[in-house]
Amino acid sequence: MPLSAFHPVVARWFEQKFGEPTPPQRLGWEAIRQGRHTLIAAPTGSGKTLAAFLEELDRLFREGLESPLTDETRVVYVSPLKALSADIHLNLAEPRREIRLLAEEMGLQAPRITAAIRSGDTPQNERAAMLRKPPHILVTTPESLYLMLTAQRSREMLRTVRTVIVDEIHAVLESRRGAHLALTLERLAHVAQQPVQRIGLSATMEPIEEVGQWLVGGAAGQRGSEAVAPSTDPVFKPGGRTVARGPAVINEGHRRTLDVALEMPGSPLEAVMAGEVWDEIYDRLAELIQAHKTTLVFVNTRRLAERVSRHLAERIGEDAVTAHHGSLSKETRLNAEERLKSGKLKALVATASLELGIDIGHVDLVAQLGTPRRISTFLQRVGRSGHTVHGTPKGRLFPLTRDELVECTALLRSVRKGQLDRLIIRDKPLDVLAQQIVAEAAGEDWDVEEMFQLVRRAYPYRDLERAEFDNVVQMLTQGFSTRWGRRGALIHHDTVNGRLRGRRGARMLAITSGGAIPDNADYRVILEPENTFIGTVNEDFAVESLQGDIFQLGSTSWRILRVQQGTVRVEDAHGQPPSIPFWLGEAPA
Repeated sequence: MPLSAFHPVVARWFEQKFGEPTPPQRLGWEAIRQGRHTLIAAPTGSGKTLAAFLEELDRLFREGLESPLTDETRVVYVSPLKALSADIHLNLAEPRREIRLLAEEMGLQAPRITAAIRSGDTPQNERAAMLRKPPHILVTTPESLYLMLTAQRSREMLRTVRTVIVDEIHAVLESRRGAHLALTLERLAHVAQQPVQRIGLSATMEPIEEVGQWLVGGAAGQRGSEAVAPSTDPVFKPGGRTVARGPAVINEGHRRTLDVALEMPGSPLEAVMAGEVWDEIYDRLAELIQAHKTTLVFVNTRRLAERVSRHLAERIGEDAVTAHHGSLSKETRLNAEERLKSGKLKALVATASLELGIDIGHVDLVAQLGTPRRISTFLQRVGRSGHTVHGTPKGRLFPLTRDELVECTALLRSVRKGQLDRLIIRDKPLDVLAQQIVAEAAGEDWDVEEMFQLVRRAYPYRDLERAEFDNVVQMLTQGFSTRWGRRGALIHHDTVNGRLRGRRGARMLAITSGGAIPDNADYRVILEPENTFIGTVNEDFAVESLQGDIFQLGSTSWRILRVQQGTVRVEDAHGQPPSIPFWLGEAPA
């Protein structure tokens, strides 16, 4: 689809900012404008986000020129990471502001298109403001969308949604989170007053046709999907067939020119890495960092992120490197991202917290310590460098043991052949089903048969037997036996009229126990006397620590003042040699 199909203001803004659209953008805009459910697979840095958003921004802009935009949520953007949600929210602010200024220059009274973020990091006052004045574009996570569909007031806010965008779709597909999100999307489609168009984005998906069916849900298995192959002809061609119900699969491939290589220490690798070999790795890393403007170092655990950042700081300077992982506070993570973007940092040592499309400015080199276990993970991480349409990603892979050397060699061979891991979608996890039935029954009364059909429309539950569904409903209706009688009944089943409704307290339980991410008993680390939240450490580490112990978090040394219930109170240790905290069960399987 050519740029001329957009409003002149939007088209002019895009031309000034980016020049020519990429093939995924042209093909994506055409499919989206036709009202098709659309799955866009294209390499990192090819403009997928604008491929999904620009058509909606154009629609809102045109509507706003005709009459004032009402305060209604029209677009929901779902991202698997809170950090990625915040990043997209910031990246949406710039186009909205620039389009508005350009419209005013051209003598038009530009509409005000609003966007807001709703995640676990969103303060309570912002959540309340969102309910009073819903944003046109809502940026959220799978778990927060589930909560909004379950709570009464936010459920009403979602009735006006017409488009849902699921970014980095591969990151949730294989886990219980994928089944949970699939059911949430069907609940959103039920709540909305009009059909909801679904748009999926990812750089790495195989088999892509099955991902398209997962995205669309419903009778996707029977519909089939029309693949739109990478083509020299940039125009989307339905080919004259009636395929409006199936997803348009725009597969521009995940392959692009990469500069990737193995990095080996001078000493031979053994079954376990020796201390002197680690020193060789740190020295080589420091050498690579000094030779490039900005470097992203990926590791597989938070403990290793802290340890590597400590050793690199000794070699290239305290202010030149820091750590970034999920146990650091939101403010600490944002500060690290901003410092890298502005060029104040030479290197950032990160876990998967920076793996997906977070904007961290221009990165010259990605170093991966240890095997990432998956081809797609490696491609996502290397794709953080050269993150422009014409950039060349550059990555260096450091095997840490003899066994990893074999795996890393096979990994690089697969990358060069253009192979991907095959996604295995988890079918019908019943614990997730039970949770969603309680959440939906708490929202409104349901006919049992209609509830069963809603569940079956979610792709992971397409083969769910009626007997399996009835067993889950029976468990939720009857609860479980204790010596004091039956407990834990969460829904009421009217077997005469075939109706389901939530019992008292069911909604609150669904909200407080929602999601498929396992709970952890981490302790909050609080800096005294400012009472500033720094991050979290594992419960076992906190309990085993003593007053006066010094540990590192976020590349800074902290001295423990006291350990309380759920909290570790600390003061700045002013760079004294620290121990490194540990977290349990976080390495890739």
